[in-house]
Amino acid sequence: MELTVYKIDGKSSSNKAELSDTIFGIEPNETVLYEDVRRILANRRQGTAKTKERSEVRGGGRKAYKQKGTGMARRGSMRSPLLVGGGTVFGPKPRKYTVKLTKKAKRLARKSALSLKVSEESLKVIENFSFDEPKTKQVSDMLAALDLTGKKVMIVMAEVDKNVLLSARNIPGVNVIEGNKPNTYDIMNSDVVLLQEGAIEMLQNSIEPKVEEEAA
Repeated sequence: MELTVYKIDGKSSSNKAELSDTIFGIEPNETVLYEDVRRILANRRQGTAKTKERSEVRGGGRKAYKQKGTGMARRGSMRSPLLVGGGTVFGPKPRKYTVKLTKKAKRLARKSALSLKVSEESLKVIENFSFDEPKTKQVSDMLAALDLTGKKVMIVMAEVDKNVLLSARNIPGVNVIEGNKPNTYDIMNSDVVLLQEGAIEMLQNSIEPKVEEEAA
């Protein structure tokens, strides 16, 4: 599969980027995509939410008032969940939200996400670039030239350039990441993936590592 390589001024160059069909050209598996995004988001949860039940709320050790003659309900404790200041019924307790998925499924999910972006024309290959100094305007001008202003953009680089990172961090929705770091959620959460020409091999190797042939 070949894609046009764009310049940072928005113009297409004469170069073509060669992408692996087994990574960028497969039929997306929506079930595995959903499961991997669910896994990533679930594993980010701390699981520390906690509410107090009626046995843990302070007070209410004695009967609030006599059983009969008041015309009110027979309260045994003021810690009842029905009263203000009482315990919570079926509230959250600390627990693990960890979801596991096989390596094979995670690889398929990343391939599906990248293939989906290519099929939607939401993945663009851009020439390698770097900045001499951090300036937000440089990234803003590049996005404007590529008609990506206001969109969620993930810039995938061969190695993160500090000046590029500092230039992009103040722009809402723009994320700069190394070629071997994008996961399924990062890809699917972006409107457009800007893939640097030099990061293609790194990204492909992170999904399907090359196995060196044994010397005869």
